[in-house]
Amino acid sequence: MRLFIAFDVSDEIKSYLSGLQKQLPESNSNLAMEFHLTLKFLGDVDEKQVPEIISSLKKVKFSKFIAKTGSLGVFPSEKSVRVVWVGLNPEDKILALEKHISAILPDFADDHEFHPHITLSRIKFVKNKSSFIKKLKLIKTKEIEFEVSSFKLIKSNLTPTGPIHEVVQEFQSQPL
Repeated sequence: MRLFIAFDVSDEIKSYLSGLQKQLPESNSNLAMEFHLTLKFLGDVDEKQVPEIISSLKKVKFSKFIAKTGSLGVFPSEKSVRVVWVGLNPEDKILALEKHISAILPDFADDHEFHPHITLSRIKFVKNKSSFIKKLKLIKTKEIEFEVSSFKLIKSNLTPTGPIHEVVQEFQSQPL
């Protein structure tokens, strides 16, 4: 089963992000259908490992905090755009949660540096990259706050119409 760990955003944020998607410059792309911040991608995991993963994640302690949307960005670079995203702040609190989860699950190493973001679109092809980036930089973003009080272990079933996500377990914040 394909698993990842993420936290949700509020309905207000989801609506805001949908509006941003409508402003994205034209490209051959797939718009994100669900919005969340992926704290850790576990990949394909044997079902027998799930109870141990849940047990480990129950040990993650964090206090709820207020996060807010930030500016637009791209991965991996402006010269080779593959993902358009919205950053999230405060980076220190989100990074601390991600680091705690990564430390508790050392068998699931990441192949890239973690950057707090929510994916808006996965780009397949852009005809004119410089024009695309210029138009992207003209999109005005705003800071909208929301509370992060839990994270979830999520199963992702890939289908021809896109992934279908199912919550395996939710983990609530606990005062430190």
